[in-house]
Parts: sequence; structure tokens; C-alpha cells
Amino acid sequence: MATEESASVMDDYETLISTTDVELLKRAWRNEKAAPEILQFESSLVQRIKEQIELAEQNVEISEANNIDPLTVSLYQMDLDRTQFLLRSYLRVRLQKIEKYLFYVLKTDEYLNRLSKQEQMFARRCTDDLGSHLDETVLAKLPDNYQSILKQSITSEEDDMVPVPRLDTFVICKAKQYLSGLDFEPEYSMEITEMERDLLTFVCYKFIKKPLENGKIDLV
Repeated sequence: MATEESASVMDDYETLISTTDVELLKRAWRNEKAAPEILQFESSLVQRIKEQIELAEQNVEISEANNIDPLTVSLYQMDLDRTQFLLRSYLRVRLQKIEKYLFYVLKTDEYLNRLSKQEQMFARRCTDDLGSHLDETVLAKLPDNYQSILKQSITSEEDDMVPVPRLDTFVICKAKQYLSGLDFEPEYSMEITEMERDLLTFVCYKFIKKPLENGKIDLV
């Protein structure tokens, strides 16, 4: 019975490990690190990676229990550690962006919808905690006109105290296929008319925002 269970778990693990999920996660991690704004949360990919990690952990435990060659077990463990590192780093980069652009993310539906449910809960909890802390330690001691977290004063027309992602940041990217002017935002089609496949390009982020979202470009 134990042998059949071991074989079943190992077969499932080998099937998952043969997919490109780890490479897709690595790509999502690189894009998230390089982009000046928070990108769409890769919910399906993250779920598959979590399942892969769970199977890998079972595989390592079963291999150790069955006295499998220690070298083989260490290779399984190395692959597991690499996948866990990528997942944790991907999630950590996103949390850092949420903290940096906290108030802007929460007031902008486009960005809020890019977060997972857990990230939305984290953002709202951070906002509440930060607001309470600033009220108690700083804002309550200032004149009434300067007690806003979002504005320099109540006379400000915009939330001028809220950090905003700089979409005019320059990034290095690589196209997965040949791109013509039609692949870019219409308002920027005259700024960048084409992009060769696999050619590294140094370009303003807002010019390649659309093909990046469509999966036609990777950031480096």
C-alpha cells in the first residue's frame, strides 16, 4: 500500500515538474521586479505552484522514508527550495509595491482589481493601521488645515501627498515576437513603431505597457 502511494505521489510530482510553471513564475517575478507599477496577480499560476510545492514536499518526505539515494533526495530538495524562493520573492515584491503606493492603489479601481483577495485585505489593514498611527502621533497635533493624510492642506485640489507609480520610468525589455505600431497604445504608436523579437530594448515603460499586459513582452 505504501509502495503504491509512493509511486502515485512521485508520478504526480514528475508530471507537474515537467511543466513550465516554474519558468512562468520566474518570468512573472522578473516582470514584477522591473515594472514601476503593480501588475496583475497571477492567481492561477500561483495556485499551481503551491500545488507543485506541496507535491514536492511529499516527494522529499517519501523518498527519505524509503531510503532513496541521498543525492536524489537532495536534488528534489534543491528544486523545492528554488520554487519556494521564487514564490516568496514574487509575493514579497508585490507587498513592497502595495506598501509604497498604498493609498493610490486603494483609491484606483484598476490597481485594486490587480490584487489578490489576500493582498486587498493586507492593503486595507495597512491603511487603517497607518491612519490610526499618524492620527495619534502627528496629525492630531497639527492645525486643522493640515490634518489630512492624503493632502498637504485642505485647500489642495488633489491628493498631493500620495505617491504615484512613475510610468515614465525607462526599462529594459525583450519582445517575444515581432511587434508593430498596432501592438502599442495608439497615443504612443508614433513614439515606438516596431520591436524586433528577442532584441533588448531600452524604452519608456508607458510605451510598452499594453504589450506587457498582453504577454507579448518580458521585462529584464
